[in-house]
Amino acid sequence: MSSFQGTKINPSRFDKSQLKFYLFLIPLSILMLLPILFIFNQAFKPQSELFEYPPKFFVRKPTMGNFSEFFRVMNATSVPLSRYIANTLFVTIIGVFLSIVFSALSAYGLSKLKFKGKKLLFEINTIALMFVPIAVQIPRYLIIARMGLIDNYLVHILPMIVLPVAMFLLKQFIDQVPNDLIESAKIDGASEMEIFIKVILPIISPAIATVGILSFQQIWNDVVSSTLYINDESKRTLAFFIQSLTSTHNTVAGQGMAAAASLIMFLPNFILFVILQSKVMNTMAHSGIK
Repeated sequence: MSSFQGTKINPSRFDKSQLKFYLFLIPLSILMLLPILFIFNQAFKPQSELFEYPPKFFVRKPTMGNFSEFFRVMNATSVPLSRYIANTLFVTIIGVFLSIVFSALSAYGLSKLKFKGKKLLFEINTIALMFVPIAVQIPRYLIIARMGLIDNYLVHILPMIVLPVAMFLLKQFIDQVPNDLIESAKIDGASEMEIFIKVILPIISPAIATVGILSFQQIWNDVVSSTLYINDESKRTLAFFIQSLTSTHNTVAGQGMAAAASLIMFLPNFILFVILQSKVMNTMAHSGIK
């Protein structure tokens, strides 16, 4: 009986009982892929197809002209492209690393340590989830200005390293770690930091991958920091440069260049998600289980 149930519920190979799931999942998957296909098709469309009426979804005569025009305009600017790329990689790598460290440490403290005000701090973090970034833009600018961080690389990093959603996600994941496992480590003489590094981090690695993706997307696509806090063009990031470039050339002739720029900014996010998607799925499957 158990063998029969295993075949039907979780078959090791294709079974006709799975057909009803495929009939639902395949059309849904195609629907989810449409925005990605649209970005790729738009980037390779010639001008004649971009403004064709009625519009066609798929490109018929793909061209690299949009990318050639984009890089031609980029090379004509006063600050070299390599500078924007270096700035972006620098703030993204450091920002993602610090975001993971701070989120994981705070989540562990709120989940497994005992101290006064723990519940209040978690409630404050939960309330912070309701605020969109623009709601705190003015107080954030005043704080950064008073700290003397205008035109400093830190303004790309500091506002981004604390993600309420990341801390909430990691805490929910750490809550599932048995307290007996932590107590056993303490009996063996492990310190809190050793427990965090050697016990907690390996268990929550799927959630950490998810937080890494969220943090990467936020920092990689960040335009606000370069717009509000940076006056020195050489300290701005690729996202700001691409947006300003496409908005400056926001004409009929510049639409192909804008489509190519959108694909360039989208690709790193897409590649990172494809690499880590299995861990993301594990996080979504287990973060709500108690």
